[in-house]
Amino acid sequence: MSALQELVLDQMKDLLHAEGQLVKAFPKLAKAAHHPKLKGVLIKHLEETKGQVDRLKKGFELLGEKAKAKPCKAMQGLIEEAQEHIEECKEKEDVVADLTLVASVQRVEHYEMAGYGTLRTMAEKIGNPKLVKLFSQTLAEEEKTDKLLTVVSTPLLDEANQDYEEEPEQGEEESDE
Repeated sequence: MSALQELVLDQMKDLLHAEGQLVKAFPKLAKAAHHPKLKGVLIKHLEETKGQVDRLKKGFELLGEKAKAKPCKAMQGLIEEAQEHIEECKEKEDVVADLTLVASVQRVEHYEMAGYGTLRTMAEKIGNPKLVKLFSQTLAEEEKTDKLLTVVSTPLLDEANQDYEEEPEQGEEESDE
């Protein structure tokens, strides 16, 4: 096995662990969401994530290797941070809590997009079109989820901004001029 193929396997092991962590985390993230559309995006992506785990396992089979996860500390940190944000936002307005949740989940999605984009490029270099197809499919799902989160957050951002614009700044007196 070439050094590049070994690197592909190593990256797949990392993402297998990352996706496994997300399968456990997404139900908690969805439960924390207040806005129904945000909750729906998170629940839908949980199901996609389960499929991504299966796709990674198929990738291991294509390489004649056993699917084995390697601890992904980056995802562990992203999930821990998201859980901290959920706790911190329990006392805040629903819109602020949901926007914080979107920010956390988008960080997760961007990590995954980087991982699958890199894997797809490596699979192209080792000449494995079946792996390229698997990683491309997962990358497309991650990109779609990221875009859906942006769409869902837009009205929330408008609402939060409207609330902000209506509040007088601290130390300012409202005048009758």
